[in-house]
Amino acid sequence: MSTNEPGASTVTPDTSPDAWSPGDGSPTDRLWLADWRRRVSALYAEVRGMTATEPEIAHAHWRAVRELLYREHPQSPVPAAERASFEARYFAYDPALRFVVPIEAAPPPAPGALALALPNSGEDTLSFRRVGTVTLPLPGDPRRLSVFWMAGYAGGLFIPFRDGTNGTETYGAGRYLIDAAKSHDLGGDPESGTLTRLQLRDAAVLRLRSTMGLPAGPAREPPRPPYPRG
Repeated sequence: MSTNEPGASTVTPDTSPDAWSPGDGSPTDRLWLADWRRRVSALYAEVRGMTATEPEIAHAHWRAVRELLYREHPQSPVPAAERASFEARYFAYDPALRFVVPIEAAPPPAPGALALALPNSGEDTLSFRRVGTVTLPLPGDPRRLSVFWMAGYAGGLFIPFRDGTNGTETYGAGRYLIDAAKSHDLGGDPESGTLTRLQLRDAAVLRLRSTMGLPAGPAREPPRPPYPRG
């Protein structure tokens, strides 16, 4: 322990594996969680920089770095005993499932209207404001999704969706295409029609295709448990 000023002290966190566990709220847990989020944020920044000209390469880079995090990072949601042999399962890149779509503005909320509380996988109640909608031009069956702004401290865009697999094969609260709180955001261009880039990824491809009557795509192995990190 070292004292920097009267009445204040700092403690060097014990980073040995046996001294903490993910989610225990200790300084070491929080430092590693912050590192996880920092790395995920950097990954999406890299992907946004690559996707305009090389979207398939950007997707491959996203897969490789994400899988490395799942295998090696101390805050990986994959159980420690499974990390060394962990291999994520993905569909092949499909350019037909990458969209650049405009956000259609939502009507202004009524005076005094409360923020929406959407379901989530945790215990906290999260509040949102609907800012608009986007229409996904899925082959043969376009679908419209609401676009929300998170009402918390930092705010951010959030585009969730639900389907018939929620609560059985996937989270009961649903999935998302954009979640700025987790840095999952493939970018947009507010100067040219408020466009948002969306890409259906990994399990979301199967869920939306199968529940919307579209071909399921390449065969895949049975799904692994849904690991929650962004």
